[in-house]
Amino acid sequence: MSTERPHSVSVAGVIVDDAGRALLIKRRDNGKWEPPGGVLEPGETIPDALQREVLEETGIKIALPATLTGIYKNMARLIVSMVFRCEAIDGTPTTGAETRALRWATREEVIELADEAYAIRVLDALDHTTPPAVRAHDGVRLI
Repeated sequence: MSTERPHSVSVAGVIVDDAGRALLIKRRDNGKWEPPGGVLEPGETIPDALQREVLEETGIKIALPATLTGIYKNMARLIVSMVFRCEAIDGTPTTGAETRALRWATREEVIELADEAYAIRVLDALDHTTPPAVRAHDGVRLI
């Protein structure tokens, strides 16, 4: 029997508006600015988790399929995160149980507001890199 902790899988959605800004949330638990997202629930598909997390944290329904723009690994917490560029199709940005505030942010504002690991994810989505970026938590490209 292995004593290693299992990895968690999470999704994040970077909603981009017509002005090229990304919607960030300010989390209630830690006060950090990030793209909306979270960990997949048992038996949940990736698209379902993405749509659920974005809706719960922003009040916005996104179009599926969304475009995968990067896969990242938080080395310390063993979380593999898939980040998608998303298109809003319904709803109005609204705070929720996990969200203290929401803000449409330019590239420069993303760099100022978000921790480096999350800023890289949002910027990759804004840049819509092809193929998707695959990075470690410290921002180093793995592939």
